[in-house]
Amino acid sequence: MSEVPVLDVSNFNIVIALLGGFLSVFGLVSYLFKEKFYLSEARSELNLDTITLYFTRLVLGVQLVLAGIQLPSRYLRIEWRSLSLLLGPVMCSMWIATSLLVWAMVPDLSFLHALAVGSCVTPTDPVLSNSIVKGKFADKNIPKELQKIIVAESGANDGLGYPFLFLALYLIKYTGMGGAGTTGGAAKAMGYWFGITWGYTIIMSVIYGAIVGWIFKEALHWAEERKYVDRESFLVFAFSLAMFIVGTDGMLGSDDVLACFVAGNVFTWDDWFRLETMDDSFQPTIDMLLNVSIFIWYGAICPWYRFAHNDVIPIYRLIFLGILVLLLRRLPFVMLLHKKIHQIEHWRQALFVGFFGPIGVSAIFYLYVSLEFLRDIEVDGQPREDTERLQDVMTVVVWFMAICSVIVHGISIPVGKLGFYLPRTISRIVSTDRNSDPEAPAPFYVKHQSRSRDRNSRSILPIGGSIIRSSGQRPGEKIDTVRSPTVDSLPVSKVTGGDDATLVPDGRDDADRRRSRTELKQDEQEPRTEGTPMSRRIIQFPEVNGRVHGQEKD
Repeated sequence: MSEVPVLDVSNFNIVIALLGGFLSVFGLVSYLFKEKFYLSEARSELNLDTITLYFTRLVLGVQLVLAGIQLPSRYLRIEWRSLSLLLGPVMCSMWIATSLLVWAMVPDLSFLHALAVGSCVTPTDPVLSNSIVKGKFADKNIPKELQKIIVAESGANDGLGYPFLFLALYLIKYTGMGGAGTTGGAAKAMGYWFGITWGYTIIMSVIYGAIVGWIFKEALHWAEERKYVDRESFLVFAFSLAMFIVGTDGMLGSDDVLACFVAGNVFTWDDWFRLETMDDSFQPTIDMLLNVSIFIWYGAICPWYRFAHNDVIPIYRLIFLGILVLLLRRLPFVMLLHKKIHQIEHWRQALFVGFFGPIGVSAIFYLYVSLEFLRDIEVDGQPREDTERLQDVMTVVVWFMAICSVIVHGISIPVGKLGFYLPRTISRIVSTDRNSDPEAPAPFYVKHQSRSRDRNSRSILPIGGSIIRSSGQRPGEKIDTVRSPTVDSLPVSKVTGGDDATLVPDGRDDADRRRSRTELKQDEQEPRTEGTPMSRRIIQFPEVNGRVHGQEKD
C-alpha cells in the first residue's frame, strides 16, 4: 500500500461498486420493472491473503452500515460525550496496554513493532459485539441504552483503528533499520500520518459516508412516496448502500469501514428506515449468513499449525499472552472511567462492558492491511529483514488473539446462562420430587397472636408451608406471604371476620372453618402467662389420608 493516495481501480473495487450501484438504482424502480414492465429477474489457485482482505472488507462494510442503522435518530450527536471517552482515553489505553503485553511476552521484539501488533487488536469487533447485544438474553439482561453504546463504540472504533496502525507502520518504514530503502526519516513519517492518515483517510471517509448516506436516504424517500420501490428492494437497500460505499471508497483509497458506519447513521438520521424495518427478519438473516460465512472462511485459512511451530513465540507464552490480553486490554480502563459514562449505571455493567470487547473480524482486517503495507518495504528489490520478521509476529499473535476471543466471548453467554439456570433447575426438580411423595409429612399450622397492642390481629402460620409475616400487623394491613415449595399447589384464601384476618387452606369444610374461629376466640379469652410463650399458640395438625398427623380421626 502506497502512502500517497492513488486511484485503486482493482477488479474487486470495480465489481463491488458496480454491484452496489446497480442494486441501489434498480431498487429505486424495482416495483415498476416487476409489476408494470413485467420484466423478470435474471437467473443466473488465487492469493488467499487478498481474498481474505476483500471478504473481510465486505463483511465489515455490511455490518457497520447495519450498526449505524440500528442506532436511534441523531444518536452520535446526542451521545458524543460517552462515545468520546470510549473512543479517546479507553481506546488509546487499550492500544498501549496491548502493545506493552506483546512487547513483554514476545522475545526480541522492539516496542515500535509491538505498537503495530497492538493496533490490530485494539478495535472491538462489531460482528461479535452484535451477537452479544442481540437476542433474548440481551433483551432480558442488558439495558437498551447499554446495548446502543456498545454497538456505537464497536462501529466507530473499527474505522478509527487506522491512525493507531499507520503511526507505527510509517515509523517502521522510515526509521526502521536506519530508514534503509527510504528517505525522509521520522519527519516524513509524521507528515504522512497527519496528512494522509488523518486528513485523507479519516476525515474524507467521514465526509464521503455522510454525503452518500444522505443521497441514498433522500432517493429512497422519493421512490417510496411515489410507490416505485417494492418491499424486497426496500429491505435490501441497506446492503446495496454498504457494497456501493465499500467499492467506491475503496477506489479512492480512503477508510471505507468508517465511511460505511457514518453512512448508516446518516441514512437513518430521521429514524424512518430503522422503524420501517425494525420487525423484519430479512436483515438479520443476511447478517447471520455473512457472519457464518466469514468465520467458516477464517477457520479454513487460520494458521493453526504455526501456533505451536514457529520461530516467534513458544506456545506456552502465546497462551499466557492471550489470557493477559483478554483480562487487561480493556477491563481496567472501563472500570476506571465507567462513572463518567451515564449508560453504565453500576460496576456490574462496567464489568460486562469491560470484558466484552471482542477481537475478531476487525483484527483480521487490520492484520492483512498491515501485511499488504509491509510487503512493499524493500531494499534493493528484496523484502527488508525487520519487516519480514514483523509479518511473522503479526500473523501468529493476531490470529491467536482472534481465536482466543472468539472462543471465550463466544461461549461466555451460554456458560453464564448455564451457571445461572442449573442450580434453579436442580432445586426445582428436587422440590417437585419431594412434593410428589405421598409419604412425606404435611406441614402443620401454628395459630399465632401478635404481640402488638391490637389483639385482634390474627393469622395462622403454616410451619414448612407459607410463612405469613404477621408480627405487628394492624387491622386492614396487607399480609405478605412467602411461599415454600411444600404448599405451592395448595391455594390460600382469606377469611375475614371483623378485624380478624385468618389465612386457611382452601378445601376445608365449613365445620373446620367454624372450629378454627371458635379456637381463635377461646385463645383471646385465655389469660397470658409469663414464661409460657407457647400458651398463646394452638398447634393444629392437618389431615393426611383420613388421619390427623400422628392420631386417628374421630
